[in-house]
Parts: sequence; structure tokens; C-alpha cells
Amino acid sequence: MQSVHIVSAYDEELKFLSRKIAAMGGQAERMVDQAIAALVNADPALGQRVIQDDALLDEAEREIDDKAILIIARRQPMATDLREIIGAIRISADLERVGDLGKNIAKRVSVVAEGRQPSSLFRGLEALAELALTQLKEVLDVYASRSVDRIGFVRDRDEQIDAMYTSLFRELLTYMMEDPRNITPCTHLLFVAKNIERIGDHATNIAETIYYIVTGEQMPPERPKEDKSHRVTLTGDA
Repeated sequence: MQSVHIVSAYDEELKFLSRKIAAMGGQAERMVDQAIAALVNADPALGQRVIQDDALLDEAEREIDDKAILIIARRQPMATDLREIIGAIRISADLERVGDLGKNIAKRVSVVAEGRQPSSLFRGLEALAELALTQLKEVLDVYASRSVDRIGFVRDRDEQIDAMYTSLFRELLTYMMEDPRNITPCTHLLFVAKNIERIGDHATNIAETIYYIVTGEQMPPERPKEDKSHRVTLTGDA
């Protein structure tokens, strides 16, 4: 639970950071969701809107950084308050990167739209994105409630995201082997899948920051470290 301050202006400054993080989270979620929709529906116009919206997240991160520095200089916070402020800086950086990943997906919409791929590939990307965005939304819910007892789900789902990404990686390689004409679009889809997998990693980073804000301790080092795509070979062995 956040501490209540005698100086109401100070309390309002901390609430500003929390509100800004919530707004950034919502914007990042929308960007990724719209980028995937643009890709699946071959909608370059929607992809362009996602690319343009990235500037909003960049500006929000700058606002949080500026406000946090001002609070530290003016209030000289300690303990929980200092963790709260530093945590906001770290979380905003992760959310800004999620926005960048959504923008990167949107940039590939036009080239992928030039040659339609099997619908199963798009279903796989949609499923992976849904899993990653659910993870991000639940992490942001934990940030709002500070209910760190719920945070154990993050690592489990991160492992699921990595496993789904590895499976999709293998499927895309198979399509590329079957027909050289698939190489260019499938390469772009590989980058899309990796971007989505990275969103799950940023959600996990945010969860670890929230845990530190609330408890003052680091989460135990049990986090799955990587996907297994580096072990996939052209024969399908992993």
C-alpha cells in the first residue's frame, strides 16, 4: 500500500506518476493490438497510425522522467517513496519499448500484405500476441493494486510465451524450406514473432520492478531466461 503524506502536493506528485504509468500501459496495449490487427487484416493505413502513435509514448516517458527527477530534487524521498519513483522510471522505459515493438510490427504490415501467407501462421501470431498482451495487462493490474501475491503467474506465462514462440519459429522455418517464395514474408513474420515474445519479457521486467517497489527486495532468480528458438534446426530437431 502506498504511504499517505502530510504534504498533499507531494502525494499528488506521486499519484501523477501512477496515473501516467497507467495511461502509458493502456496506450502500449492498444498499439500492439492494432499492429497485429493491421498485419492480420493487411491494413497498412492502421499500421501507419500505430507508427505515428509511438510519439505519444515517447513523450509520456519524457514527462515521467522529468517529473521523477523534479520530485527527487525537491522532496529528497527515502525508502518506499524513492522505490516508487525509481520504479516509475523503470516501468515507463519498459512500456516505451513495448510501444517500439508494436511500431516495429506495424512497419512490416505493407511488405507482408504483398503476399498472403497461410492463415495458420496469422492465427499463431494472434495467439502469441494475446498471451503477451494478457500478461502485460495483468502486470499493470498488479501495479495498480500492489497485490504482489498475485505476481507468480508472470513467470509461468512467460515460459508459455517462450514455448509458443519457439513452436511458431519452427513452423515458419518449415514454410520457408517448402517454398523459397515464402522466405521474404516469413522472415518478416519471424521478426514479428520475436517482437511479440519480447513484449512478454518486458512485462516480466515490470513485474520484477513492482515486486521491488512493494517489498524492497528482488524477486527470487527463478525466471525463465530465454526461448529455445536457437536450438531449432532445419530438420525440426530441438
